[in-house]
Amino acid sequence: MRWMRALRRGVLVAAVLLAGCSDVAWSPGEPPAGGRGPLTFATAGDLTHYLAPLVDDWNRGHREEPVTLVELPDSADETRAQMLSELRSGSSRFDVLNLDVAWTSEFAAAGLITPLDRDRFALDAFLSPVVDTATFDGRLYAVPYVTNAGLLYYRADVLEAAGEKPPATWAELARQARTLAPRYGLAGYAGQLLPYEGLTVNITEAIQSAGGTVLRDDGTRVAVDSDAARAGLAFLADGLREGWIPTEALGFKEEESRAAFEEGRLLFLRNWPYVYAEAGGPGSKVAGRFGAVPLPGLDGPGTSVLGGSNLAVSARSKHPATAADFIAYLTSEPVQRQVLTRGALPPVRASLYDDPSLVASHPYLPILRQSVLAAVPRPKSARYDQVSLVVQAVGQDVLALRDTPEEGVRRLARELSAVSNGS
Repeated sequence: MRWMRALRRGVLVAAVLLAGCSDVAWSPGEPPAGGRGPLTFATAGDLTHYLAPLVDDWNRGHREEPVTLVELPDSADETRAQMLSELRSGSSRFDVLNLDVAWTSEFAAAGLITPLDRDRFALDAFLSPVVDTATFDGRLYAVPYVTNAGLLYYRADVLEAAGEKPPATWAELARQARTLAPRYGLAGYAGQLLPYEGLTVNITEAIQSAGGTVLRDDGTRVAVDSDAARAGLAFLADGLREGWIPTEALGFKEEESRAAFEEGRLLFLRNWPYVYAEAGGPGSKVAGRFGAVPLPGLDGPGTSVLGGSNLAVSARSKHPATAADFIAYLTSEPVQRQVLTRGALPPVRASLYDDPSLVASHPYLPILRQSVLAAVPRPKSARYDQVSLVVQAVGQDVLALRDTPEEGVRRLARELSAVSNGS
């Protein structure tokens, strides 16, 4: 997903400064039955260069089972396409796959990745919602590796000057965006509203934050025809119609919206945690003047979509026992700590969010933990790519005010039903 590329790029400086961390101390448990030997680890491009040292640490202790790191394109769409092409050809080239959380169900349903033994991994030590992203049809098909949840960034200086607190509901956000922002020469609120995966995330979050859902847990039952879904779409459409969401936000992805906030043009921004380091860094016009809170919702705290990635074993791997050991290594506490400090990616280990030294250097961790614990995965479906395209197409028409929220919900229900039925 493209937020991951922006996340990696946005924290390059931090990764370089911390690249001198000591080697990981890790001892594998008893491996499951299966083949052992060298592995190939396929992932999207690592722009912060934190993965290669972690693979080197593994290789120093496993000279008979070395791992070769294969970096695919930075684009999530291209990475997914190359992985699917390789696996569908019957190739055993890739052993371990770093999958966007939204792809796990698709790859599992297609038989491209193999079920895993829950007892092999320390799942109880993970933030509980992230484990759900790695399951399909009641079975574990991957192990969570990194996670993410959306945050609401706000201009702390503006709210303080106005004697206001950060909004906890949509009504508060809309009022402040409509009344305070113009007073300070700012636009009110923006998310990622260009038709791509980010729009799917923003619309899904709006529906969930009003108490609704798009698909039921099994991914086959469409549940979007609800008052909650209409309220979620109306929240975004009303913002555009009333002007407190600027029309330029219809062209925003993660980086465009981040830049608008850092340039001092927005009162509120929905984005991922990587923005915290960027907005507080050199060159940012809002450094020292902003804060972050969990997303607001219809009547109280909202519900973010879970981002991140999961580690899976190819169904064609000749060395699944070693692959399981390698996944256990990457999700161990010492390595997860380096995933945060070297790669600045949010870890899945719950204990790291309470570590005083990590909170001191990453002050958003407690807020992020709160958001992750309240977050839910994107709609699970073996046809997730089609589900996402439907949400984007309908959402684009609603936000461009070509369809009403009521018409949009009817279209979503109708078109998602067609996807679920395979038509």
